[in-house]
Amino acid sequence: MIEAWWRNQSERDRRVLLAGGALIALLLGWAFVWHPLARARTQLQAQVERAHGDLEWMRRSAGEMSALHAKGMRGQVDRQGKSLLALADVSARGAGLATALKRDEPTGPNSVRVSFETANFDMLIGWIDALARDYGVQVTDLSADKVAGMGLVNARVVLEEP
Repeated sequence: MIEAWWRNQSERDRRVLLAGGALIALLLGWAFVWHPLARARTQLQAQVERAHGDLEWMRRSAGEMSALHAKGMRGQVDRQGKSLLALADVSARGAGLATALKRDEPTGPNSVRVSFETANFDMLIGWIDALARDYGVQVTDLSADKVAGMGLVNARVVLEEP
């Protein structure tokens, strides 16, 4: 049926239809293949540029982070000669955990275990954060059990000097 219709067209009409079909094929190829690929390429280039910017920022920040970490490690100097055991005791009492502090004992040459009963969890975490930030003391073990009362725990914390 299409073949018969095609044969009934004049030579000029066939050329116009072929040229129009070729033009439509090119436009469809551009619209559905070339244009989306070009747009995706542009988006990927922008993404790569952003990633390079982020990488450069991270490299600049690495030095700053090293300096801050070293400052935290040097915080040991501010301990005024206190041992880790004394520092844990004094700082826990200063953080408002005096009534919850039940025991602090050395577990090695550079580590201390501190036990709390019915301690406020938020205050406990604040105390741990302050030790790490101000004195470079690290927590190597933490276990906490919820007790009756909002936000209260029994906890055992092992602290270690770097």
